[in-house]
Amino acid sequence: MFDRISINPAVAGSSGQICATGFFRQQWSGFDGAPKTGLFNAQMPISKISSGIGLSVYLDELGQQKSNFARLSYSFHRKIGPGTFGIGLSAGLIAHTLGNNWIARDNPADDTSIPLNGQSDSGFDLGAGLYYTNPKFWIGLSSTHLQEVELDDVSIKATRHYFVQAGYNWDLVGDKKYVLQPSTLIKSDGTSTQLDLNATLLYNNQVWLGVSYRTEDAIAPMVGYQFATGKNKDGMAKIGYSYDVTTSQLKNYSSGSHEIMVSYCFLIAPKEKLQIYKNVRFL
Repeated sequence: MFDRISINPAVAGSSGQICATGFFRQQWSGFDGAPKTGLFNAQMPISKISSGIGLSVYLDELGQQKSNFARLSYSFHRKIGPGTFGIGLSAGLIAHTLGNNWIARDNPADDTSIPLNGQSDSGFDLGAGLYYTNPKFWIGLSSTHLQEVELDDVSIKATRHYFVQAGYNWDLVGDKKYVLQPSTLIKSDGTSTQLDLNATLLYNNQVWLGVSYRTEDAIAPMVGYQFATGKNKDGMAKIGYSYDVTTSQLKNYSSGSHEIMVSYCFLIAPKEKLQIYKNVRFL
């Protein structure tokens, strides 16, 4: 919901604001070596050339595997009706590291895909996307790992992924005091597909409560708070928390997953143009 640019470069700058967002996720609490994920992204519009740029940095640790991604995004914008349509590309570096602290029933030396002294590899990564947003709804189509990077030193292949995301802002009573925000995200690598469904109720443009459902994985209730900032109240700071209640067989071993989000957006106020008036009466 709050991180669209990491999977779709066309999102960059489409809000017309400068935004920075950070996430931390602790997945499957109770497991040794359980996944830990950190994500930071920033984006801004470049109005003079009808474009936007963005940066995403992703750090993930799962047992002996550490993954790092860094991507720069560019989006070209066109106004369509009350909204903005973007065509975006991203390029960056993808890197994986496998550790050497293996615990195995059999000798790891018998499996050549297990590094004895740790191993790293990296490669160039590309992504592309389309995105449209207006005050009422948004929709995006994108793909990551376009060239399917093969990192032979760690026996990992970054398979191409496809994403469809959409959401709607529904004013329940006409004065924007209660706004229902349903959204969805479809993820697929061509072999398996996963669906996320979400509904969030925003009260008085300050407090939100919601719930997400991820097929064959979890139900995640969430809560958050946001407030306007700046002299003209044109900025917005947000903080949110979600808790995944595992619905798969992992529920017998895991105490769930935790995620925290912090975000801040603001507008750049244009400089006032000085008007010079000349008249012979004042010479």
